[in-house]
Amino acid sequence: MTNQINIASAQSLQVKVKQLLKELIAIPSFSKEENATANCIEQFLIQHGVKTNRIQNNIWATNLYFDESKPSILLNSHHDTVKPNNSYTLDPFSAIEQEGKLFGLGSNDAGGSLVSLIASFLYFHTTEHLPFNLVLLASAEEEISGLNGVELVLKHIPKIDFGIVGEPTLLEMAIAERGLMVLDVEATGMAGHAAREEGDNALYSILKDIEWFRNYQFEKVSPLLGAVKMTVTVIETDNKTHNIVPSSCKMVVDVRVNELYTFEEILATIQSNISSSMKPRSLRLRSTSIGLDHIAVKAGLSIGKGYFGSVTTSDKALMPFPTLKMGPGDSARSHTADEFIYIKEIEEGVLTYIQLLSTIFTS
Repeated sequence: MTNQINIASAQSLQVKVKQLLKELIAIPSFSKEENATANCIEQFLIQHGVKTNRIQNNIWATNLYFDESKPSILLNSHHDTVKPNNSYTLDPFSAIEQEGKLFGLGSNDAGGSLVSLIASFLYFHTTEHLPFNLVLLASAEEEISGLNGVELVLKHIPKIDFGIVGEPTLLEMAIAERGLMVLDVEATGMAGHAAREEGDNALYSILKDIEWFRNYQFEKVSPLLGAVKMTVTVIETDNKTHNIVPSSCKMVVDVRVNELYTFEEILATIQSNISSSMKPRSLRLRSTSIGLDHIAVKAGLSIGKGYFGSVTTSDKALMPFPTLKMGPGDSARSHTADEFIYIKEIEEGVLTYIQLLSTIFTS
């Protein structure tokens, strides 16, 4: 097949998915409450001749000529949003188009990516003899890394060889992504009266561990993601009374891991250097990377895209296969008041995804 784009077809899809995004913005879709946007996406795909599948609030589909003997590419983005913050001056659920921008909650994160991927899927949906299958997934619960989003669906869809995850990256390629661990750390002592030399103050015991987290530097620094970053974010004792020495002091540590370390290596180093007890809340959101020699990255480079390491975490962390994170919009606009995406970014997103897939197909 040729990688020459049918501009008329692409432009028609641009118009259709821009309207879809406006409809999605108008529907509240907070994490775990995405039923109505799932319905909207499902109906849009059905209206365009796509046989859909649904698992809770996740909608997925395959290209018309799906062939189990061929490798499969996942096209994924999410349709849940965070809740709007108090600084909004515009109605977050009114899709307001003005001055080349489309305002609304979820427009940038990650509605623009989602509808652009849907357009690229539709562009190839009825094409015969593709060298790869396409599996489209509009997923739920991304904003909370929920158990009923991507992680659930991957158990039921066809085997995936690699994926493209739609998130706002200014259409540059995020080839690595930091992992996230949240640690619950506790120092224990013995309660006593503060006026007398009694007890063993757990708060004092934890101070040296706080200093260790503050000052320790892991040796391997990634050229893409920088150093491993550990930050103490919460601290509390087991009492609220001024005259009692606390017998327990707990803290929460946010750990951002580059692609050069496993979580197990990080945990072993921490445990050997602190005296407090420690327990990770989850080991699910691991750091990821995709090689510069991967077919998807090489295709992106060939169409003029640059690459970087992403400090934010996405559903990419939950995928046990190589993934490229890329999409229209700007991560800096995510979760901000009066969120918006430029109309031209959506149009460029549609064309870029089509061009990227066309290049992969002809490689």
